[in-house]
Amino acid sequence: MQAHAYRQEAGTPLAKPPGRTAVILQPSYLPWLGYFAQLWRSDIFVLYDDVQFEKHSWRNRNRIKTQAGPCWLSVPVLTHGQNRPCNNEILIDNSRLWRKKHFEAIRQSYRQARYFREIIDVFAVLYAREYRRLLDVNVAFFEEINKLLGLERPVCFASELGVTGSAVERLVGICKTLGATRFYEGAAGQNYIDALDFEQAGIELIYQDYRHPIYPQLHGAFVPYLSVVDLLFNCGPKSLEILAQ
Repeated sequence: MQAHAYRQEAGTPLAKPPGRTAVILQPSYLPWLGYFAQLWRSDIFVLYDDVQFEKHSWRNRNRIKTQAGPCWLSVPVLTHGQNRPCNNEILIDNSRLWRKKHFEAIRQSYRQARYFREIIDVFAVLYAREYRRLLDVNVAFFEEINKLLGLERPVCFASELGVTGSAVERLVGICKTLGATRFYEGAAGQNYIDALDFEQAGIELIYQDYRHPIYPQLHGAFVPYLSVVDLLFNCGPKSLEILAQ
């Protein structure tokens, strides 16, 4: 992925502290708000594309809100017979009409949303494309969602950096390679990361403590932890301010 000279919209809250913050996340399908909140906090964002694919995870599925409640959208993938494949090796099962199904689910669920007209064509184009790998889907949607949010940062793939080592050792190595003085990690990282590894490398370790915002939403009582798609259709140009506040 080509790095871009990214802009930040005026009025976005929470000015970042000095230094260079790295965020390293696996590519995911239609990610939730907290994923993009981490992207917003970063100075350089790394897509962790060459680590082992997790079955039944956010890599190939997420939820939207329908009239009947939250609904899973899952990209069918081919993993049978593969020995611990990486994210960038996962192929899509295109024998199933998943693109048409997902687009129709989004169109029907958000056709009454305030910003439906402004956004639906972006997803129409995305779902009209043909994809071979799951990574291709996730990157294409990631890039277009960033444009809708008005959120841009330099982005690269971990596989392009030539950094090896064990799980935490590699995270530290990626930060050092990118000249990062700070590593911003999701809350789940507290389960396996030893802060001493970063301290010894002179890198500040910060864990995300995401407080999910409440925003106007269709179809009854508010449901958190949905795909960012839900926020975009309901809040349009205010989406970045809401998710980053």
